[in-house]
Amino acid sequence: MTTYSSDLLRLLDQRGYIHQLTDAAGLDALAVKGIVPGYIGFDPTAPSLHVGSLVQIMLLRRLQQAGHKPIVLMGGGTGKIGDPSFKDEARKLMTTETIAGNIASIKQVFERFLTFGDGPSDAIMLDNADWLDKLEYIPFLRDVGQHFSVNRMLSFDSVKLRLDREQSLSFLEFNYMILQAYDFLELSRRAGCRLQMGGSDQWGNIVNGIELARRMDGTEVYGVTTPLITTADGGKMGKTVSGAVWLNEAQLSAYDYWQFWRNTDDRDVGRFMRLFTDIPLDEIARLEALEGAEINEAKKVLADAATAMCRGEAAAAEAAETARKTFEEGTAGEALPSHAVSAGEIGIVDALVALGLVASKGEARRLIKGGGARVDGEKVSDENLVINVGGENVRISAGKKHHGLLTR
Repeated sequence: MTTYSSDLLRLLDQRGYIHQLTDAAGLDALAVKGIVPGYIGFDPTAPSLHVGSLVQIMLLRRLQQAGHKPIVLMGGGTGKIGDPSFKDEARKLMTTETIAGNIASIKQVFERFLTFGDGPSDAIMLDNADWLDKLEYIPFLRDVGQHFSVNRMLSFDSVKLRLDREQSLSFLEFNYMILQAYDFLELSRRAGCRLQMGGSDQWGNIVNGIELARRMDGTEVYGVTTPLITTADGGKMGKTVSGAVWLNEAQLSAYDYWQFWRNTDDRDVGRFMRLFTDIPLDEIARLEALEGAEINEAKKVLADAATAMCRGEAAAAEAAETARKTFEEGTAGEALPSHAVSAGEIGIVDALVALGLVASKGEARRLIKGGGARVDGEKVSDENLVINVGGENVRISAGKKHHGLLTR
């Protein structure tokens, strides 16, 4: 393990966030000297970010915990184009109104992880539309475009991937990396930003920004990337059978969020605690050493801590109690996803879809055929079953871990 002088790089190193650094010694010295404003960009492609963005949000939290200033950059401008990095195809273009609504919704999550305000290390949220929307094309080409080599841009993995597959890469998307580099330059001018952080897929974009700031302003800025977070079985973090694990309550219940962390692979418990919670390192070392059935207690600690941070202490406690009732007592806790059946009856296929336990009616029918659907604990074999919902709630289950309530 590398020895760092600054609290910032020591914290990032100990908790497993560092994949690449552009100038470790330079950033380390800067972080010792004073407050370092650092940013990460987020494109508002939906009303909520999902758990795949959580390592970046936590990176900003660690920056603040070490006494530095987080800058959350919302891509109100670049979001109109879409980051082509490692995507198989062009993203659908969004309207300005949709982008504004998504940004407002996403901000709610950041307020749980960061302290916003006017203080030296308080977080701020900016929108790159504030400067990108005002750019004039010819002056931008002349002043900024001259610093970019197309040959070099074609060599970046994110671009090569699309070209090697002979998939279309529009001029619009090709401009994205220039705009992201320009963001870093603008943030260094507007907010004294000296650091850009991001996932490993952003390395090329970050390096572009560092070189642009140096060439145009003579400013020394730095970059940090995180490793790609995969599960122990090689899967992508946050990809589940039932869809994305959203951070906003409106997109995913606190119970389902808690359950996602509770279902962590035994081998990932310690690593996820270091990355996604504030549990002290010595306590993590104790918990990840547990074996057999005891590791399940560590998973509950992980689920409680991660859910409390994202959804609040009360939501985490309610989710944990619902899980206890559901799995230990066989009863149904109040925090389970629910669906009100005003007509008094509903088909099993429609019920599974309405509760969000499956993504489609086709998936519901496959679940029933495979013996994975239950009504109040009884296995369902008939996909045409009609459920009567009277005074008592009816518990619907998809497999052993996903449950919901039909209410009247």
